[in-house]
Amino acid sequence: VQLVESGGGLVQPGGSLRLSCAASGFTFSNYVMSWYRQAPGKERELVATIDTGAGTTNYAHSVKGRFTISRDNAKNTVYLQMNSLKPEDTAVYYCRAVRFVTYWGQGTQVTVSS
Repeated sequence: VQLVESGGGLVQPGGSLRLSCAASGFTFSNYVMSWYRQAPGKERELVATIDTGAGTTNYAHSVKGRFTISRDNAKNTVYLQMNSLKPEDTAVYYCRAVRFVTYWGQGTQVTVSS
């Protein structure tokens, strides 16, 4: 089982990034997928969740209207489009897969700074 995040980096405030999480080793379409983030000295927090059929999404209040989660079950990939980025969005971003078990990726760093 693998979840591999990519797309992180350094971006200026107001900029955009798109994170990807490529899954392998399990039946991706059966799993609820989520993005979490963890800033230095803080607990890991839920950012967004998408159901198996991509019909239902939920967002943390702090990112609602700026971030969009989506998935492509044919490509076994979940995405996080992040717009209007703020310095407080700086964190390591992780994807998570859940059904009866939970899988985590290794994380990708997002830094928002001028």
